[in-house]
Amino acid sequence: MRWLADEDTDFVIRLLNDKSFIDNIGDRNVRTRDDALKYIAKMRASYVAQGFGFFLVESSSGEKMGICGVTHRETLSHPDIGFAFLPEFCGKGFAFEATEAVKKHAEREWGLKKIVAIVSQGNLSSRKLLEKVGLRFESLIRLTPDDDEIEYYVWEKN
Repeated sequence: MRWLADEDTDFVIRLLNDKSFIDNIGDRNVRTRDDALKYIAKMRASYVAQGFGFFLVESSSGEKMGICGVTHRETLSHPDIGFAFLPEFCGKGFAFEATEAVKKHAEREWGLKKIVAIVSQGNLSSRKLLEKVGLRFESLIRLTPDDDEIEYYVWEKN
């Protein structure tokens, strides 16, 4: 895993326009190389401002598979963990490995004692993955009054 870089624009466009990404996470309106460069710059700003962010997940041969990381949304009280993978890498354990590694890194390197996650109610595979890495369902929430209800998961270090 590594931080996103400018040379990742084609991958970012492909991932963010995948039907599963749009359905489960949302449309980020990243269609062009310039859009992707702005998105990557936003991720870099998170690294600087928050001290953490999203990693690019690559195979051992360097194939770009997905992203996984931690961010802190203004609408949530704690940093939240998230992930997205291209369809050909789903269901093969890569998201689990990446999410488990990010969670451990967040605790050890970033000193996070509590991590949350949000998941659309129909996203069974993401819910299972979050539970497998130790997050537990807490409640249904709305990020804004106009949003649909989503599931809110929590992990807290004992």
